[in-house]
Amino acid sequence: MGRVGLYVFLLISALYFIAPLYVIVGTSMKTMAEIRWGDMLALPESFNVQYWQHAWSSSCTGLNCDGLQAGFWNSVRILIPSVLLSVFIGALNGYALSFWRPRGANFLMAILVCGAFIPYQVLLYPLVRITNALDVYGSLQGIVLVHLIFSLPMTTLIFRNYYLTLPQELFKAARVDGAGFWRIFTSIVLPLSIPMLAVATILQVTNIWNDFLLGLIFAGKENLPMTVQLNNIVNSQLAERTYNTDMAATLLTAAVPLLVYFFSGKYFVRGIASGAVKG
Repeated sequence: MGRVGLYVFLLISALYFIAPLYVIVGTSMKTMAEIRWGDMLALPESFNVQYWQHAWSSSCTGLNCDGLQAGFWNSVRILIPSVLLSVFIGALNGYALSFWRPRGANFLMAILVCGAFIPYQVLLYPLVRITNALDVYGSLQGIVLVHLIFSLPMTTLIFRNYYLTLPQELFKAARVDGAGFWRIFTSIVLPLSIPMLAVATILQVTNIWNDFLLGLIFAGKENLPMTVQLNNIVNSQLAERTYNTDMAATLLTAAVPLLVYFFSGKYFVRGIASGAVKG
């Protein structure tokens, strides 16, 4: 009886999450006449991707009507350096704070942890002034720098907690053999960090790709990410609301993090089980 109850619970949970996706996909393939009939759960009369093509290449994001494609490539340009830098520097910080323990390491870690819980809105104006003083406000370098700043507390915490679970004897033996800071990091620590590298990369890809607020404020009009372009598509419609195009644009914007989780979800679970939340 308990097994039946478990399966019923899992089925209801699956339907709860699948139902909105079914409605979005179905709506993105319906004509406006079908949508106006009001039956959200009805299948489209014909499965076509013309609204997906329209959302990608010719929907209006304000004055421009070149679709989401420009925002997609902007998001890619923002994502790659932001993820690489935040994961690498987070691993480096975690390594330094767990193995080398410089003076004040616990205090520095406490500051970083506190930084992870400060709302974005509190720091927006100071960051605008700082990036403007550095002459990177409204540029690709500026938005990458801002993502790096907001990512470091969490990535540092993830790697530090993991490194605390590694045998200290490895580190001590390497130092006895004459290995220095960088040799230990590149030859010993990083090869042992594969599970955490996967966890941190998946988290960063999701957070940075889905970001709206920071991209809107710091990226500049030439580098607006896909999420901002999606908002512009939805809010640039002055007459009839084209829900089919809106749903197609939403799915296109969400495709990257969904694919990342679909193909690398098992590595994320392995990384969490290996110590990402320990310490």
